[in-house]
Amino acid sequence: MEIVYFEKLNSTHKFLLKKLKSGEFKSPVMIVAKNQEDGVGTHENKWISLEENLFISFSILKDDLASDLELQSLSIYFAYLLKEVLEEKGSKVWLKWPNDFYINDKKIGGVLSTIVGKNIVCSFGLNIKKAPSDFEVLDINIEKNELIKLFILNLKSKKSWKGIFKKYKVEFEKSREFSVRVENEKKSLEKASLLKDGSIKIENKKVYSTR
Repeated sequence: MEIVYFEKLNSTHKFLLKKLKSGEFKSPVMIVAKNQEDGVGTHENKWISLEENLFISFSILKDDLASDLELQSLSIYFAYLLKEVLEEKGSKVWLKWPNDFYINDKKIGGVLSTIVGKNIVCSFGLNIKKAPSDFEVLDINIEKNELIKLFILNLKSKKSWKGIFKKYKVEFEKSREFSVRVENEKKSLEKASLLKDGSIKIENKKVYSTR
């Protein structure tokens, strides 16, 4: 995978989408920014981007994904791959449904996935060095380049969705203590049912994300 580094971008996600659509970049490719000024967060909010944290976006062709991975499961799949790398290095990070990185009860990052033709674009924002108020920072010391290298290796292994989901299903139980926004209303996850594609059934509604 080609890795392209930038000192500063408004948004790695928006930048990569634009370059793929114009044909200037082709998959597989990863964009890494030292600083990001206009990151995309949950519910179309901005992700507060403090320098020295992790801001990356990558694209991969659909044909290079695990054969049993459905498109609606992309964000959970990619998030869990990164979570595995962090966990192997000693972190206690966990994934709150659907794809937010948490340390204890505070968010440290998130994932955004978009489909552009035959390309899958995924972006990570992760507080590895600094965190704004009401957020948390990663609980281990790891250099960005090492984290990126290990994640790419895990991505290339093409782990099955079935295997990832089996582990994610256990971790989902931690999410039951939290609420999510569904159609602009807060809903408790206490009685939500996790379905095989990573979506949930809550109050008889099937929900794929909180975006």
